[in-house]
Amino acid sequence: MIYLDYQATTPLAPEARDAMLRWLDGPEGTAFGNPHSPHKMGRQAAAAIEAARDKVAALLPPGGRVIFTSGATEALNLAIRGSGKDGSVSVSAIEHAAVLDTAEALGAKHELNVSKEGQCNTAQDLPNDCRLVAVMQVNNEIGTIQPTIDWHRKAKANNALFLIDAVQAYGKIEITQADMIAISAHKFHGPKGVGALWVRDGVDLTQQQTGGGQESDLRSGTLSPALIAGMGAAAALAKERMAGDEAHIEELWTRARERFEGWELNGSDTARWKGNMNIRKKGLDVARLMSQVRDVMFSAGSACASGSGRTSHVLQAIGLSNKQAKQSIRLGWGRYTSLEDIDKAADAINTAVQEQGV
Repeated sequence: MIYLDYQATTPLAPEARDAMLRWLDGPEGTAFGNPHSPHKMGRQAAAAIEAARDKVAALLPPGGRVIFTSGATEALNLAIRGSGKDGSVSVSAIEHAAVLDTAEALGAKHELNVSKEGQCNTAQDLPNDCRLVAVMQVNNEIGTIQPTIDWHRKAKANNALFLIDAVQAYGKIEITQADMIAISAHKFHGPKGVGALWVRDGVDLTQQQTGGGQESDLRSGTLSPALIAGMGAAAALAKERMAGDEAHIEELWTRARERFEGWELNGSDTARWKGNMNIRKKGLDVARLMSQVRDVMFSAGSACASGSGRTSHVLQAIGLSNKQAKQSIRLGWGRYTSLEDIDKAADAINTAVQEQGV
């Protein structure tokens, strides 16, 4: 099988797996302690968590703290709900559902439009009562890089906090300045079930999950040394390999663009992370294509909305019709993808498309 769905999740790095195994020792081991216990095994587990916290923070701006969560969805909820109740929350129209639906649930959502190139327009006003602006750094469906530096400045000029969903950016490109940044380990070759919210020094949040307050009195529940150690190892590896990974992904992008000649690209050709290629073909039956090409793992849209039957809100936001959106596929690659993988996937997909007469 060929895996080209890196935006949905990434393969676990061997280094992350090795880091996790130590903290999964059973009855004969000595590394399964509760990190919140005061005895030796608990202190060892707590030390492993703090070491991982430093590794995760090394790829984020200085002057903030890392709060571990179960993933980016929880992190984004903590940021949006915990940063205040009064005022509106301005969100780009192509944010993840964890942002859009949370702002909507609070009755505070103010939507910011995007261009046909897939970038959130900075030439639009914020509401007078805006308390928070949320613009992701790299879009998960079409890969476009957002003007987060400009939006940060605009938020500050309007006395609003600025939140970045950096799930698709962390470990790949430099994360820009913000008041809060959400990340998820399984998007940079770490384990599923763990993420973090980076909070700038001086930003106060209220806890949204009551209990023991184990994580800075903001998040309750026993932390998992294994998951967090895996996340830390994946972060350290991403920092070490960032330049090499980027060069490799650029090479894969070039090959994919050559092999999928004649397809229309959704979103900007230049202002994007080149590990994401969202393309469409007129007349394409995507459901049939996915049935025809069972050995290539790719997406018909965001994995988070798969099975919903809804048209991608991201593709609609950049001006695609319902029909065009449903004729689109997303291919994603990364560190462990080869040029041979791209060639084999292109052969299989393009052959299936020809069989459809498209």
